[in-house]
Amino acid sequence: MAQSTRARAQLWAALLVALLVGLLLVTLRLGPTHLVDDVPSAWRGFWATFGLAERLPGAQQVAVELRLWRGLTAAGVGAALGLAGALVQGVFRNGLASPSVLGISGGASLGAIAALLLVGGYGPRLVVSSPSSGLVLVPLAAFVGALVVALVVYRLASAQGRVSIPALLLVGIAVNTFLGGAQQLVQMLVVGDWDVSKSILLWSFGSLQDRLPWHVVVVWSGVACAVTVIPFVAWELDLMQPGIEDAEALGVDTARVKLIALAAVALSAGAAVAVAGQIAFVGLIVPHLVRFATGVSHRTLLWLSPLAGACFLTAADLICSAAFPSVPLQPGVVMSLVGGPFFVWLLWQKRREIALW
Repeated sequence: MAQSTRARAQLWAALLVALLVGLLLVTLRLGPTHLVDDVPSAWRGFWATFGLAERLPGAQQVAVELRLWRGLTAAGVGAALGLAGALVQGVFRNGLASPSVLGISGGASLGAIAALLLVGGYGPRLVVSSPSSGLVLVPLAAFVGALVVALVVYRLASAQGRVSIPALLLVGIAVNTFLGGAQQLVQMLVVGDWDVSKSILLWSFGSLQDRLPWHVVVVWSGVACAVTVIPFVAWELDLMQPGIEDAEALGVDTARVKLIALAAVALSAGAAVAVAGQIAFVGLIVPHLVRFATGVSHRTLLWLSPLAGACFLTAADLICSAAFPSVPLQPGVVMSLVGGPFFVWLLWQKRREIALW
């Protein structure tokens, strides 16, 4: 049985990798400018980006590079949110949990906005000495904001080491409301500064436009670091699902597992928000899709969720670009429109369980 499960997981991993590569190749050809529509030119432009082929003429090469960075950023953000969602659902032992629902993404967004204000000249010059400081300050502030909110939510929703699911969801609603109000307050205070106000507005509903290589590096670095915790928490999270007391009786240090997992959630969600703003519900939907395909074991779920998340958001971005070529429909808006009904459907599916809370 174990070998069969492992073989199925490996098959799904291979299929997801192949799908992701295919989606990225399509990304190189699809764009509003139609400067590069044929496969040979797109492929040549891809290799030319890394100095391995002759560059395409003028704007064609620029178009390929912009599409490449956008595609890689979308894949990285999807991977980060997919992993964060799988981890947070495992820690709280509830499929309704996600970084966006619990306010973790909102905390990362508020941290990133605070860093944007410093970079935009609203802080002491001692803190921000050069424009390049934002390359480090924004991701760092997003990580800190996400981690603080994750720890606060866990602390407020738990009593004697046990998490109350109604309290968890209510705390998430309260935290999201507070963070939303704080972001609106900041927007109101800087409304006269168009550049800063526009950056904050884009952060509030997520954007993949005009991504650069450093966005790709930041988000994939966050994913790579977060993935390293999987061997240290996957088995333990499986043991924790029936109950915390049972896991502790088997020798699991549940406090350590929760702290490591929440740190990884903050790191991956913070990296995603730092480069693309708030894109809700990816972390809610993707783990459910992976469970449906491969089962509930975190030893499989945590490895496949980043791949599935990368494919999911990249495909969603491509569909939006193809369906609305003249309208820059932002992925954060699309995911909210899709994720809201999905969340309601989950509540409907769990209505008998909810009645017992």
